[in-house]
Amino acid sequence: MKNNQAKTEYQKYLEELCDPNYSGGSWVLPENPTPLEQAKHDICRQFVSYQLDTKASTAEIAQKIQLSKAETEDILYYRIDYFTLDRLVAYATHLPLEIKMVVQKKADKTSPHERTV
Repeated sequence: MKNNQAKTEYQKYLEELCDPNYSGGSWVLPENPTPLEQAKHDICRQFVSYQLDTKASTAEIAQKIQLSKAETEDILYYRIDYFTLDRLVAYATHLPLEIKMVVQKKADKTSPHERTV
């Protein structure tokens, strides 16, 4: 009985994945993210943490940040290519989130300003 139920649920899941209107799940941060990609990903993580901590629905968050439910899902699923950094920061100001950014110089052996010509 349980085996048939698991097969049925799995079949529903596969049908959902094959649906042309399926919007997908969370996006993965690239292997070597740029500082911009990392910053946007970190802000999205703050939104997800807020949702988990407050048990707020996507619709409730959408209302608070004044976005559509679909756009809010894009944030919650880390679809960072859909947003600029300044837009994500602006949306974050509508929630009690703490956004910190640290800019660090990479430890390169030579920088273009240190070369001898």
